[in-house]
Amino acid sequence: MAELQFSAAVAERAFEVAFEVAAGEVLAILGPNGAGKSTTLHVIAGLLQPDSGVVRVGGRTLTDTAAGTQVATHDRRVGLLLQDPLLFPHLSVQANVEFAPRSRGAGRAVARRSATTWLGEVGLAEFGERKPGQLSGGQAQRVAIARALAAEPEVLLLDEPLAGLDVAVAASVRALLRRVTAAEGRATVLITHDLLDVLTLADRVMVIESGGVAEIGPVRDVLAAPRSMFGARIAGVNVVRGVRDGREALRAADGTLWHGIPAADAPADDELVAVFSPAAVAVYRELPHGSPRNSVQVRVAELDADGSRVRVRAEEQSDGAPGLAADITAESAANLRLAAGDEVWFTVKAQEIVLHAAARRATS
Repeated sequence: MAELQFSAAVAERAFEVAFEVAAGEVLAILGPNGAGKSTTLHVIAGLLQPDSGVVRVGGRTLTDTAAGTQVATHDRRVGLLLQDPLLFPHLSVQANVEFAPRSRGAGRAVARRSATTWLGEVGLAEFGERKPGQLSGGQAQRVAIARALAAEPEVLLLDEPLAGLDVAVAASVRALLRRVTAAEGRATVLITHDLLDVLTLADRVMVIESGGVAEIGPVRDVLAAPRSMFGARIAGVNVVRGVRDGREALRAADGTLWHGIPAADAPADDELVAVFSPAAVAVYRELPHGSPRNSVQVRVAELDADGSRVRVRAEEQSDGAPGLAADITAESAANLRLAAGDEVWFTVKAQEIVLHAAARRATS
């Protein structure tokens, strides 16, 4: 597979963005509506010609405005997966997936074998004769993934592929995407508003604001110290990284054991992240006894009042990740008489914590 090089400007949209995605890497693009996320994908896919720019995949040039190069969408070897599966309603599931290799010139027998293989990969081998109208939303999205991959794209573009799916289905599709993006070694660009997609799928994250790159870097670095407003907002949950310790727990770098509920995408033996809301965290001066909660002692770094809510932010975690946060009522904060520098206990119930597979570590 090959790396993706992207540089483009679209004056009408006040868009000017440049980045690279290595072969086998997943780059998540975050940003508010209208920031330029979809414009990025449309330029890569050849659906939009920029005013100036270059798009290269390995040694192939797909767009070069200076040279007058604009490869047609169907010749780009780029797979685009949207929130809407966009399956052909009159074709069977098998025929929908066969369409991808057939459209790039593969013979009937080759297309059939490819479709059968990919339907097996997404767990729908027995659904080949069904029509899209007979599928659930999650099944239809898995067919769309099979169709996108059956085309053997060198670049995979994912535009909110899990939006609209229920939690259980989204977790299973997320696990599937994690597996195929890791195994196939292609450059992948993911647009999402879901922090879980970033944590479980991406190697790096890029935040686009007002048509430009606000920040880009490894997921860990961007979430630990976001420099953009949107990056700070998207990182507003508690995230603890560690390794699996038993079926329903992870052990953090400092040895703390966090018990939670494993998601469908949590692997049997791999790095995990524990994700939980600041609103799920209770704050105590002394360690509570007889409670089945996760408890960790922290030092208060800052307090931030917002109406009736007070956010208590602890000092950064031992691995350098952002400090844990707790949202408590103003009354509770007054009773606790908290101040920066105080040592307190943060506790959270196991059922409030979800354990997810952590993103693969970036290698560059």
